[in-house]
Amino acid sequence: MSERDTIRYHLKKSGGQIVHRGITSRSIEERYYEHQRNYGDVYIVKIGTRVSRESALRWEREGGKRV
Repeated sequence: MSERDTIRYHLKKSGGQIVHRGITSRSIEERYYEHQRNYGDVYIVKIGTRVSRESALRWEREGGKRV
């Protein structure tokens, strides 16, 4: 069984518009600060619980819909 070490997230502007869908195995806060440099005033919404890397990549390929 694969290790559940990957977080899925949506990056949103203050109006709620999704500007990026992504996955990370690092700290969600660290990823937030990296995106803030590129997108400015945004926030991260964590999607579900931690999942395996394979599952997260499949979710990302399928468009990163909410679970």
